[in-house]
Amino acid sequence: VDNIMTYSNAQFVVLGSGDWEYEQFFKEMQAKYPGRFVLCQGFVPELARKIYGGSDIFLMPSKSEPCGLSQMVALRYGSIPVVRETGGLKDSITDSGDGKGNGFTFKSYNAHDMLDACLRAKSVYESKKDWNVLVKRALSCDFSWTQAAESYIGLYKEMVDLWK
Repeated sequence: VDNIMTYSNAQFVVLGSGDWEYEQFFKEMQAKYPGRFVLCQGFVPELARKIYGGSDIFLMPSKSEPCGLSQMVALRYGSIPVVRETGGLKDSITDSGDGKGNGFTFKSYNAHDMLDACLRAKSVYESKKDWNVLVKRALSCDFSWTQAAESYIGLYKEMVDLWK
């Protein structure tokens, strides 16, 4: 986070609670970068919606994530996810390096890879045209049960055809 703040004019908003050492780190970042880094401890749904709506990029560097819904909510608000490729994050966010994805991803759970993904996001952000195309792709993502049901129906049809 310190590197991101150093190499960009980014502003951070962290919402939530967690392990003491992480909360202390975020408090230090808030003190070090007043006006650019804000820690909101706890979780208030109304505030979360405002953060999603007001953010350009949603950073979710989870060590493990069995499902993950926050990245899908971010997409609905047009906030581009930067996520670690794990669990449900890997299933729902594809890297935009090829110009076809809906976010930015990194594989290893380390600060260097996360910074690289953030800098790639920043690079696209600096091109208003490319960023707007990415945001439109993000907003068009469909994670509804209708799409899931259609996938299951297709799978069941394949299975039935195998038994014929």
